[in-house]
Amino acid sequence: MNVITHEALSGWLDALAAETTLIAPRQAGRVVRYGPVDGADGVAWGFTRPALSVKEAFFPPTDRLIAIERLGGDIRLAEIPVEGEQVIFGVRPCDAKGVLALDALFLETPPVDPHYARRREGTTLVGLSCTEMGPSCFCTAVGGAPDDAAGMDLMLYEVDAGYAVEAITPKGEALLAGMPVGDESAARPDPPVQTTNVQLPAPEAWPARFESAYWADTAERCLGCRICAYVCPTCRCFDVRDEPVPSENGRALFERIRCWDSCTGQNYRRIAGGHNPREAKGERLRNRFLCKFHYYPQQVGPVACTGCGRCIDACPVNVDITEVMRDLAEMAAPPEVTS
Repeated sequence: MNVITHEALSGWLDALAAETTLIAPRQAGRVVRYGPVDGADGVAWGFTRPALSVKEAFFPPTDRLIAIERLGGDIRLAEIPVEGEQVIFGVRPCDAKGVLALDALFLETPPVDPHYARRREGTTLVGLSCTEMGPSCFCTAVGGAPDDAAGMDLMLYEVDAGYAVEAITPKGEALLAGMPVGDESAARPDPPVQTTNVQLPAPEAWPARFESAYWADTAERCLGCRICAYVCPTCRCFDVRDEPVPSENGRALFERIRCWDSCTGQNYRRIAGGHNPREAKGERLRNRFLCKFHYYPQQVGPVACTGCGRCIDACPVNVDITEVMRDLAEMAAPPEVTS
């Protein structure tokens, strides 16, 4: 792989930001988040992973879908166009894996979601391999790796002379053609090693423990705040509603929007008449974990967890997904035979 120096990479990012929307990890108060930058000076170099994933670049927290105008007895609908092309730089492997999990639902499972599809088509992902794993990271336990290029268009690996560059897709090849890489080449560096011991339960362990009291016991801590879903790269539940829009001349204008939601919310499954089939917190917490490790793989394809550890860091009451995985694995293990 050819190598680009840090100085040359910075110049390339400056030029790229002048041509298109450039999104990268940037300092936002006390945390690092993906967001628009004007060039290399806006990039937060040396980060472990941003506080939020790149999910919102394709599936925004609030997504404006349709403009609605009422004219007397007539209703006019107009689809709200999505943003133009964008390049996301510094994408960590766990976040690209999260995008692939969303692709499996929004693109590969009919019907295709048009807003998601347009954003996905107009986006180029430039990955940056991890040089260390944070204390809550466990990507290797769910099939990922700190240097996994899956889902990327272009992948960068930090080496002594700068960054080794690898094109993964035609989009990546097009970007690489304009990068000022040098003649020096470098091998792909060894990835960091995960130090935490995390056990992924066998697929059959999850439905086998559906009626276990474990879920109610664990949910005693849960506040139902839904922050675990909002920081998750793969959670994709949403609500749709029509909201009025301020207008001049008394025109009746509305927008149909979809907003992030979560199955751990108390009213998520409430239906007409007030019945809630998941009234207890334990039932809602159980659904969150079974969705990730049983329902989603069974119905869509990939496991809906990237091992990023954001939910561990964000939970105010220390509901730890790796603790749940270890507990389920141990509960499902056969008893030891003693003589």
